[in-house]
Amino acid sequence: MTSSGHEDDPFPVDDRLFSDTFSQDTVYSLVGEELRIRQLFGANLGVAARVWEAALHLCRYFEEKPVQLTGKRVIELGAGTGVVGILAARLGADVTLTDLPMALPHLEANVSANRPCGGWPSFPPAVRPLSWGEDHMNFPSDWDLALCADIIYLPETYPLVVETLAHLCKNGAFVYLSSKMRKEHQTHVFYEEHLASRFNVALVHRDDKQNNNIYRASLKTDQ
Repeated sequence: MTSSGHEDDPFPVDDRLFSDTFSQDTVYSLVGEELRIRQLFGANLGVAARVWEAALHLCRYFEEKPVQLTGKRVIELGAGTGVVGILAARLGADVTLTDLPMALPHLEANVSANRPCGGWPSFPPAVRPLSWGEDHMNFPSDWDLALCADIIYLPETYPLVVETLAHLCKNGAFVYLSSKMRKEHQTHVFYEEHLASRFNVALVHRDDKQNNNIYRASLKTDQ
C-alpha cells in the first residue's frame, strides 16, 4: 500500500504491493449498533479495502444529529466495506449499496456478517454495481437519501460524481457527503465548484482535528 499526502493521513494508491491477501476484522459500536466489518487487503480492492475515518465520521453524525433513517430509501455510492450503508440498514432504512464490480463480493460478505439475529428491520441491503457517469441511468431517482463517504479523491471523477448524484436526486433526495479535505486531491474544489454548480451545498459538520467535513446537499430547483 502506498500513500500520498501527510503521513498521518495514509491514502492507498495500489494495494497490490502486498504479496498475500490478508484480512482484519474490527467491531464498531455506532448509534447503539455493533457492526463487525472485515477489511480485506492485497486483493486488488484499492480504496475499497478499508474503513476510512470519513465513513466513521458520517456514522457518528447520524448519532449526534436528527437524521431520520427509519423507513427511508437510501443509496450509498462507493460503499467500500459497507459500514455506512449497513448501519443505515440496521437503523431501519431500505438500503442499496453500490460500488465497482470488483468490490461487490467483499461488500456482500460484510452485509451477510451483519445481519441482525432477528432479521433486518426493513429489507436486507441490496448490493449493486455502479460506475459513476456510466450506468447511473439504470437506477431510479426516487431515493430519500444518498450517502457518500470519502469518495472525493480523484479529480477526473468529480464531474461523473455530480452527474450521477443529479440523476439519483432529481426527485428531491438529500445527499450527505463526508470527506477528508485533502489538498493534494483538491477536495475543496469538488464542493465549491463541481457540486455547487448543480446542488445547494451546506457544511453541516467540521472536525478540525481530523480535517474532515460533512456536507448536506440538494439538487437546485432549476436543474
